[in-house]
Amino acid sequence: MNKRFFLRATAALALAASAMGASAQALTPIKFQLDWRFEGPAAFFLLPVAKGYFKDAKLDVTVDSGNGSGGAVTRVASGTYDLGFADLAALMEFHANNPDAPNKPVAIMVVYNNTPASVMSIKKTGIKTPADLAGKKLGAPVFDAGRRAFPIFQKANSVGAVNWISMDPPLRETMLARGDVDAITGFTFTSLLNLEARGVKAEDVAILPYSDFGVKLYGNVIIATPKILRENPAAVKAFLSAFTKGAKDVMANPAAAIEFVKQRDGIINVELETRRLQLAIDTVINSADARAEGFGALNQGRLSLMASQVSDAFATKTRVNADAVWNGGFLPTKAELNILTAPKK
Repeated sequence: MNKRFFLRATAALALAASAMGASAQALTPIKFQLDWRFEGPAAFFLLPVAKGYFKDAKLDVTVDSGNGSGGAVTRVASGTYDLGFADLAALMEFHANNPDAPNKPVAIMVVYNNTPASVMSIKKTGIKTPADLAGKKLGAPVFDAGRRAFPIFQKANSVGAVNWISMDPPLRETMLARGDVDAITGFTFTSLLNLEARGVKAEDVAILPYSDFGVKLYGNVIIATPKILRENPAAVKAFLSAFTKGAKDVMANPAAAIEFVKQRDGIINVELETRRLQLAIDTVINSADARAEGFGALNQGRLSLMASQVSDAFATKTRVNADAVWNGGFLPTKAELNILTAPKK
């Protein structure tokens, strides 16, 4: 009797272990590369991980920090990561400069409907309009997205010649605060807070957002390796649906969402990163352009214009093919994407 009981118990345990193994195997592993460190905007990807939205979609998603959009594009292109988050201009440049690359990533969802790039100055310098930049000293790292796209801003606003001062990223806001340069290019929600950290009050900063001055470049997008698009389209669709569900939560309560960022980097300044996240939402995610086009989607005419502008401004080896960098066939339904609301007055 005891022997039969033992055999039944053993069989039951083996069956349970087998079921658990099958359940674990049912989760598709997805490696995701961020464009930057675990700062405020990373909440859009960390929240759905922490809340189990990806797991509910049968995905085992790993999110890693990054060191720039260019790095995110190349890591996805190498196959090290399945999906990533990168500036669309950086993706376009990769395509145009590597026309024969076998695994060029593709944009599958727009997150930053507008580029976060802007020109910032201290108000006492008297820079109020783009025309005031002519002859001024502008500072930025040579690889800065705003600096590289400045010719587009310059042409759109008939800005005269400027004098560029190059520096490492940590020195950009310091040099502006000290008066070593007249203005800088950078992402609004990053440089503004960095200036405040250096003792400059927000009300003393003049900001000229590219998107407000005729430059309708798209910003960061979710990119994917062609391999996963080809071999597991269902997983890609599941990822974007779970991400969209999480994005709705983040925008509804940014302060709560920052806690998931803190779980990944315990030394972040919660108040500062909450403000950074809210700035990103207000300026490039829940923007008027995004509400007009719909979250996640894009306008084909605007995309084609951006492809032409990037080809010229970045002096790419070949012209950017707008049709080759974008695939909207994996987006969630319009009902799922309806997560943007008009800002409160």
